[in-house]
Amino acid sequence: MEERYLIALERIESMPRDGDVLPEFREYFDRLSGFILKAVRGFSPEIGAKELERANRELFSDLSKEGYKNSYLDPEYAARRLGSGFGSLLSMFYAELMGLPGLVREGKKESVTILMETFIQLYNLFEAEEAPTEKEVRDLLYSYLYDYCGDFTAEAVFEELNGASGLAYDIVTKADLSDPSYLYLFGEMITESELETSMYLSRLPEERIKLMASALTEGYIRGFEVTGRDIKKKSTVGLVMPLGFERMFREVIKNFEAAGLKPVIRRRGTRLIEKRSYGSSRKGFFGHINEEFEYDHRNDEALFWGARLKERKLESLRNAYEENREAAGRFSGTALCETFGEESFSPRSKENELLFSDYQEKLRAEYRREAAEIVLRFMPEEETSFAIIAWPVPDIGGDYLEILDEMIEINTLPCEKYYDIQKGLTDALDKACYIEMKGSGENRTDLRIMLHELKDRARETNFENCLADVNIPLGEVFTSPVLEGTCGRLNVSSVYIGGILFRDLTIDFEDGRVKDYCCGNFPDDRERGRRLIEDVIFKNKKALPMGEFAIGTNTTAYMAAKRLDISSKLPILIAEKTGPHIAVGDTCYSHAEELAVFNPDGKEITARSNECADLRDTEPEKAYFDVHCDVTVPYDEVGLIRAVAEDGSFTDIIREGRFVLPEALELNIPFYK
Repeated sequence: MEERYLIALERIESMPRDGDVLPEFREYFDRLSGFILKAVRGFSPEIGAKELERANRELFSDLSKEGYKNSYLDPEYAARRLGSGFGSLLSMFYAELMGLPGLVREGKKESVTILMETFIQLYNLFEAEEAPTEKEVRDLLYSYLYDYCGDFTAEAVFEELNGASGLAYDIVTKADLSDPSYLYLFGEMITESELETSMYLSRLPEERIKLMASALTEGYIRGFEVTGRDIKKKSTVGLVMPLGFERMFREVIKNFEAAGLKPVIRRRGTRLIEKRSYGSSRKGFFGHINEEFEYDHRNDEALFWGARLKERKLESLRNAYEENREAAGRFSGTALCETFGEESFSPRSKENELLFSDYQEKLRAEYRREAAEIVLRFMPEEETSFAIIAWPVPDIGGDYLEILDEMIEINTLPCEKYYDIQKGLTDALDKACYIEMKGSGENRTDLRIMLHELKDRARETNFENCLADVNIPLGEVFTSPVLEGTCGRLNVSSVYIGGILFRDLTIDFEDGRVKDYCCGNFPDDRERGRRLIEDVIFKNKKALPMGEFAIGTNTTAYMAAKRLDISSKLPILIAEKTGPHIAVGDTCYSHAEELAVFNPDGKEITARSNECADLRDTEPEKAYFDVHCDVTVPYDEVGLIRAVAEDGSFTDIIREGRFVLPEALELNIPFYK
């Protein structure tokens, strides 16, 4: 491998001197060869943080907001300079190279060599009198993906379950976190946002840092307790870590290790073969994210996707989990930290946008279902858990320390107080056979949501009393609706989903399934708006069911966001607690319907399935969708939520944005402070 590495490096070094590549492609190959050489030379593990600062700025210049629009990373720019067919393919490969600095920092010489050798093969195609055909370029890149699929997948699964080189763990636990230059050691893109986050956290009193860390770790452990899962059988836990929050994660690591769980921190997947769907929660640690880049390249796999690659990926995944069977058994789940406050991203229409064909979409749905089955075979849903929390970044504007302090309070609200209030809500809702939900003012929401029949109201409930365990902060009661008879329109003026601010989002349901949808993001192009919804919210699935109806009770978070003027920047995780919400896709009990779940009052939550999930044994391909996306209607847009009993009697829960159920009147106090 060392010999292959040196030969590839020498060949790339010689390209600017004696290359004879076709003139119209010269700039592309010069830019990429320069990128490779800067990464290999400037990011080696021996180089310290101070020396890495300049290298980081230079290397990631094409990924910066200013540099991206004039770089070959932008498929639109690449198409203008190289032609539409070549542009998509060659831009895709440049995107593949963006993981190179991290690979170099972790000393992964084999992975670095594979990328360099593939670049040389690509270069050789254009080192001729005539340009190669698009098919020749596509075939070469397809071979790269197909041939190394097993290696890449094996590496990703091993690191996800066992940890990577230890780079991130060592930095978090040993570096001088008072000097933010340590961030450059990760080999990720670092901007002022990550640097400022680190500096702000360095100023916080130790007790505030401990509160932030405990909110995540205690919520994670509590998630096992409330579901009756035995965490003592497990010995590892995965961490999702946005860079800049290392001081908090140092405490997170201490807490988990004290609880007998070894933290596992890998780098987020950057290679096409292991990338997650756009808008999905990230895995591992990651630096600055250029949302336009992520969005533009979300469908790169459409260039190659087919039955052969699908089977290759499934085979690789099966083999990887089989090789890591014992590690999978030890793995308890993932503790995720999300961020919010970044500048909102609204995608624009670009020429030559890659889309999956209907056939490819069918294959993708099959792949997701079969891949999920493979993972669940080695890590059953009833044996693992998760926890997720979100913190603001300085980009949010205003007084960051004030906002951060407010979020610490919100993420650590007392469970005992909310338990009693939410028990009152669940008791009232359990008297109903359906729920009416209507909008207020210009909001056009008008829904009827059918509920499961309770056979023993003294021992059963339709609604989970959700406190601060897996889903932080606390504050909601939720259920899985009956699909038949559930119908109407969901509408919200604006909602932030998957990094995108949706405007005037409307989803119509018929018998519990999505019938129609639109948004106001592209006033002159309705179809473009529909495609955005399909991509980000529906994950390109058709006729998704309504998987959840919930009432958020965290009026403290709602009013804090309004006071601090950050409502439009709240992530789903917090926004879903600030009003009633509907989730499209699977239920919250997906793949674990047989596992009995109880509220703190001892009542079993029996509404764990629906007509789709009921097919899990007979027609599994129709049971699950690998999608669960919440859409929240803020209190000020809610006209009515009413629980209607079988005899026509009713109990109002919310009227004109305020709780009217006597047991929940205390929730209105923040509205008047």
